[in-house]
Order: sequence, then C-alpha cells, then structure tokens
Amino acid sequence: MIDVTDMSTASTPKPETRPAASAAGRATRPARGAETAPAGGGRRRGPSERNRPLWMLIPGGLLMTIVIIVPLILGIFMSLLDLDQYTLRKWIAAPFIGFANYIEAVTQTELFHAVWLSVSYSFIATVLALPIGIAAAVATQNAFRGRAVVRSVFLIPYVLPSFVVATVWRTMFQPQGIVDHGLGAFGIDPGLWLNGPNTYWALIFVQLWASWPFVYLLALAGLQSVDHEVHEAAALDGALWWTKLRYVVFPYLKGPVSLAFIIGMLNHINNFTLPFVLFGIPAPHDVELLPVLTYVTSFQSFRFGLSAAMAVVSLILILIPLFIYLRAVKLDDAESQGGKK
Repeated sequence: MIDVTDMSTASTPKPETRPAASAAGRATRPARGAETAPAGGGRRRGPSERNRPLWMLIPGGLLMTIVIIVPLILGIFMSLLDLDQYTLRKWIAAPFIGFANYIEAVTQTELFHAVWLSVSYSFIATVLALPIGIAAAVATQNAFRGRAVVRSVFLIPYVLPSFVVATVWRTMFQPQGIVDHGLGAFGIDPGLWLNGPNTYWALIFVQLWASWPFVYLLALAGLQSVDHEVHEAAALDGALWWTKLRYVVFPYLKGPVSLAFIIGMLNHINNFTLPFVLFGIPAPHDVELLPVLTYVTSFQSFRFGLSAAMAVVSLILILIPLFIYLRAVKLDDAESQGGKK
C-alpha cells in the first residue's frame, strides 16, 4: 500500500526563497549618491590629504626661491641697467639700457681673454688631477698597515679653506722662498711666480694641489662598488695588474670620474678666492680670470651693471658643461634601461 502522508508531503511545493534574498540585497545596497568606503575598511582620502607629501617641499622651495631664484632675477635685471656709483642709491630708477652692457662687455673689456683663461686653466687643472686622484685611490684601496693615516694625509689639501691654501703658497712662491730654494738646489732659476710669465702655471699648480683629493674621494667610492667576485674571477684567470685595471676596475670608475671632472671644472671656473688671495688685486694679466675681472669691474670701477652682465655670461658658461653632463647621464640611463628590457 502507498502511504498517503508521504504522497501529500512530496506533492507540497517548497516555499520560494528568492524574494528574501533580493530583499536582503536591497537592504545592503547603498543609497544612490552615498559615498562608498574603499576596500579594507579605510576611508577615502580627500584632495588635501593626497597632496600632503607636496607640503614637505614648501620649506625647500621657499629657501631655493630666496637664495637662488630672486638673486638671479635681480642680477639679470641689473645687467640691463646703467648702474654705477651715481645711480646705485636709487638703482630701481637707473636708466634702462637693454643689452648695452653685454655689448660693452664683449667689445670693450677683456671678457673673452678672461673666459679663455678660466676655461683653459680649469680644464688643465682638472685633467691633471684625474690620474693623480685615481692612482691614490687604487693605492689605498687594499688594506695595509697605516692606511687610515695615509688616507687622512691625502685629504689635507681638500679640507683646508681656499684662502689658507692661497696664503701658504703665496708665502712659498715669494722671491727667495722655499720653492726657489728647492729648485735652486737643482740649478733651476724659475724667475718670478707671482708676477711674471709663470703666474699662469703657478695658479694651475696650486689649484691642482688643492683639488686632486676630490677626485681621489670619488674614485675611492667607485672602487668600493667593485664586486669581490669580479676580482676573484680576474685572479683565477691570471689577469695581469694592468689588464685588471683596464677591464675590471676602470669601467666601474666611469661614472664617478665623469662626475668629478664636471664638478671640478665648474668649481675651478667659479673659484675667486684662490686667485684673489694668491696674486692680489690688480691681478697679473695672465691670471685675470672671469671672477676676478667681474670683481674689479664692480668694486673698483663701480660699473655694477656691466659686472652683472659679466656674471650672467659666467652663468651661461657654467650651464653649458652642466647641460652636456646631464644629457649624457640621461642617455646612459635610457640605454641601460633599454638593454635590461
């Protein structure tokens, strides 16, 4: 027999649960126009909070504006005025003469001669400092007894102020000074160092003595980045010391040495303290560099507008090698990223 109870239970339809689920979905759905919270339970940051890291740049930006941008704008504005000792009191109301100061600086002053002296002496001093600094870095790279003392001695010319270096060498270059006595022991009569044909080379020698430790520091930092496994592989292959330097060590020094060359050039071109203290004012014609000429034009001839034009020319002179270096670094980065891809 068939149980009637089972048949009635089986034939009874089950209640439908979809309306309840849809009702629950409508209950949890946010209202239209309401702000939804991001995943993870955090609240959405407003525009002011997203820009909060930019606020950290405000102190540096203000300092850069006050120290660099404002004086630069004032210098360019002064170069367009006929500013001298008569119009300095009310320099804003000085006669506007446009590019007349630049034309006078090019045609009636020793500007080209000063630019040539600054660039040539900076280039020679920097090029001579490169091998000395690299050789000192290679010599003090490996550990030996007294290495810390040797490294400290190498840094003495770099840590001394420029006016101290110039004062010491000015005393040594005096007639019958220690330099003349040292060369006289070998039968050499050099002549005058501070006023004569030797002034240009005296300036290069003093600049070289004071600047080569900077190359030494950057080269030593580059040598520290050489992997020890590379040295071990070169030693296992039986590479000679010159082969090891050329193909293992020197490639790591390309970046630091290039940076040292650019910074050295810019520093030497702008160096005013060393020639000013070493030779005095007025300086000999062979060492009348661009900063010295600008100083004489401004504070001895009182042609402030003309000296401002010379200062702008020196700024352009500095920007040229800096732009070339930055462009080269950008190209190297692009090539390295392309090679990795």
